[in-house]
Amino acid sequence: MSSQLTTSGVKLLKALAKHADIIMQGYVSGRVSELDFDIAALEKLMDLGVLWRPEPGEDLRLRSSMRALLENSLKDERNRQLDANVGSKLATIKTVTKHYKEALHRHAHSEAEVFLEDLAEQVYTLVDSLKSNVRSLWRRIHNEFGYVASINAKIRENELAQSQLTQMRQQLEMFQFNELADLAGSNRELRRLLVVQLQKSHTEIGQELSVAQAKLIDLLGKFRQYLHRSQLLKGFVLHHQQKPDYRLNDYGALHNIPELFNQAKVIMQPASVDVNNIEHEHAFTDIVNRIKQVRHSRSENQQQRQAQNFEVTDIEGIDLEDDGLKQSVEQYFVHIIDCAAPISALEYHHQHGLEFDQEVWVYAVINGFTGLSEDEQDFFEIDSFGRPDPIFTGNFIIEDVSLGLR
Repeated sequence: MSSQLTTSGVKLLKALAKHADIIMQGYVSGRVSELDFDIAALEKLMDLGVLWRPEPGEDLRLRSSMRALLENSLKDERNRQLDANVGSKLATIKTVTKHYKEALHRHAHSEAEVFLEDLAEQVYTLVDSLKSNVRSLWRRIHNEFGYVASINAKIRENELAQSQLTQMRQQLEMFQFNELADLAGSNRELRRLLVVQLQKSHTEIGQELSVAQAKLIDLLGKFRQYLHRSQLLKGFVLHHQQKPDYRLNDYGALHNIPELFNQAKVIMQPASVDVNNIEHEHAFTDIVNRIKQVRHSRSENQQQRQAQNFEVTDIEGIDLEDDGLKQSVEQYFVHIIDCAAPISALEYHHQHGLEFDQEVWVYAVINGFTGLSEDEQDFFEIDSFGRPDPIFTGNFIIEDVSLGLR
């Protein structure tokens, strides 16, 4: 374990020394130009966790931990963060935003560009710090706090992680996006940094913390279960150490068995007939003789099953006569074609004094229209009139239809 850690550390330090120009460019200018360096070197630094890309399409930047290391080593008071909590960083972001807006108001574009670069660095540093805290928390969860040996230590580490998670939730509550949106105004770059970027990261981190909290609670319950079992086992081992001649009692030999050990299953099995017992043979014979035999007559069924003769003759022609309702519907369609004017079904019903029920007549007209072919339906246009159902929403009761030519 230690040799592997040493090898990884030496590899990291050699990469930092070899690519010092890339790291210092990211520290001084805030970003690393991918056109100035080899892509393989940049990918290697990204794999080692030295550089990262905040968003697809954004330039590469230094990790906050690497920037903090350089700030402390170089004693750079200009970029040094005195307070690392979220409240201080949000206050710094708001201050730099006001500097940027003031520079734009004075048309000092070069100065405004410097402030915008500083603001982007502050926002990305804050996001990276929050995501780094979440990653560290998940590493501890996945490892199940394996860096401590005892169960009690694991429980204490779990409780510490839960308290840190609660503090992170409280820090996330400091984000007031309404205030940030008002501060950004209509400026595109400010809204991208203060609203879109921070709100997206805030949502992702909040979801991660919810899942991590559920996992921590589950782990805490598991650790406490392990603790209870280990305490019981340790107590039994300690008892044997103090009394090596201790032997378990044979509770089955006692007259008064404790209730804990008196959990045997019933001895008496359910009763069943033993047909192999010769002494019961006369009783079985008597029972069988008393059984009544019931015979059903199958003469009628046999007669029905006998083959029957049938004759094959030609099928007589069947004439289908149209009923009066269908003829009236056809006359209604012919009337629409003749007059070339739309008329409702009920109006035609009243004019011609039809004897059919009005509801039957309306739905017969609808049926007649739907029974036409698509080419024939293109000549007509039908509209329905009615009202919505007063009880069942979404249902429409058709009371009348109007048919006309297109």
